Amino acid sequence: MIQCSNPHAQYAAHKAEIDEAVLGVMARGRYILGPEVEAFEKEFAAYIGVKHAIGVGSGTDALNVALRACKIGPGDEVITVSHTAVATVSAIEMAGAAPVLVDIDPARYTIDTARIEAAITPRTKAIIPVHIYGQPADLTPILAIAKKHGLKVIEDCAQCAGAMYKGRRAGSYGDISCFSFYPTKNLGAIGDGGMVLSNNDELAARAGLVRQYGWARRYISDIPGVNTRLDEMQAAILRVKLRYLDADNAVRSKLAAAYGAGLAGAPGLTLPVTDEGHVYHLYVARHPNRDRLAEHLKSKGIGSMIHYPVPVHLQPAYSKRLASGKLGETERAAREVISLPMYPELSESELKQVVSALLEFKP
Repeated sequence: MIQCSNPHAQYAAHKAEIDEAVLGVMARGRYILGPEVEAFEKEFAAYIGVKHAIGVGSGTDALNVALRACKIGPGDEVITVSHTAVATVSAIEMAGAAPVLVDIDPARYTIDTARIEAAITPRTKAIIPVHIYGQPADLTPILAIAKKHGLKVIEDCAQCAGAMYKGRRAGSYGDISCFSFYPTKNLGAIGDGGMVLSNNDELAARAGLVRQYGWARRYISDIPGVNTRLDEMQAAILRVKLRYLDADNAVRSKLAAAYGAGLAGAPGLTLPVTDEGHVYHLYVARHPNRDRLAEHLKSKGIGSMIHYPVPVHLQPAYSKRLASGKLGETERAAREVISLPMYPELSESELKQVVSALLEFKP
């Protein structure tokens, strides 16, 4: 079976270094907020090109901490998209704020910047652009709108570690940004993990307090906080993998180019836009007969996934209370998108099998 994603293959590719890093943590006996976390925070901040990084327990927690650091809570609204992992919306509600959902650009699946201003109200405090599938959102107009209306920009970078936008890393543009290190990500841990980054000293300081009960001094909470800490083991693993991130992303781009060449003209299949800076966390095509296509691939021993099959505003937990407006492009995407196998260890022969199966598909 050709898997859609394969985090174990990434571990195998760097096994000796990862094993050594893990054993080092075990031997030192420091397991929470120790030297590995501190070193990884510095290295990842430098890689993205920002001053501060705060390691947390997950990408969802990173968003929640970022919102709290921006003093966003009950009574406030945050603009984002429905075509995203539910974590984006969940984090907004965890902070006590209300999500306001707008439609997406049908070519790139990121927030439709032309629709943002119509969603702004006196209660709006922030915009969360989601850099989805490895494709950065169009940040220039987003930043201009935010500046005009006095809003914070919180970049959701869960799916775009290493992506570039106009010469800089995604995650270096907003007031604050958030990353996930879920195992399948371009930079994935062997477990959960996340990071909050910022160039703003005050926001970074508040995020650091929120991460651990609001403590500036142990056992004394200066502000309300939570418990969400990146552990030493995951930080040690991520330090190893960070050294290979650019090379792995370059392989993803080569695989995407091979898909593009092999699938050009495939009937009914729409391939992803190949903007410079895209790092192909996922290779997401679309087809009007998506479900039948997925079954066809399965019959050929090829795994695929759907990111995402049900938009947040149509899910049972949210459909009765989220005011979503008209999200036609979001709903069309949910019916048509399909994620094909994409990870650096995917072999040339495996990719050719996927391409061959797709070309054989008869709707």
